[in-house]
Amino acid sequence: VQLQASGGGVVQDGGFLSLSCAASGDIATINVMGWYRQASDQRRELVALASTGGRATYADSVKGRFTISRDNTKVVLRMNDLRPEDTAVYYCHTQLWSGTVVWGQGTQVTVSS
Repeated sequence: VQLQASGGGVVQDGGFLSLSCAASGDIATINVMGWYRQASDQRRELVALASTGGRATYADSVKGRFTISRDNTKVVLRMNDLRPEDTAVYYCHTQLWSGTVVWGQGTQVTVSS
């Protein structure tokens, strides 16, 4: 499985951005898809995940502002009311039914105050 992410960029405080990630390869093995992020000098942390059944999980810090949606092998993260603390490199993520984790390339999100 390979992941191709797109989106990101620079936005002002309170702005909106959308990230998209498409999976290819042995897609029948895909279980959960979603996004993590890593700010400078910080650990990588969960942002949002979407299960094959459509259930969404969010980090407390983004609840009510971010929305994840999934259409089979594509997952989109819509980020409203962005804050400077959301600045990070965002990584698309999938966990296969085998338990294997696959990461996409990171995409930078910068929120200026």
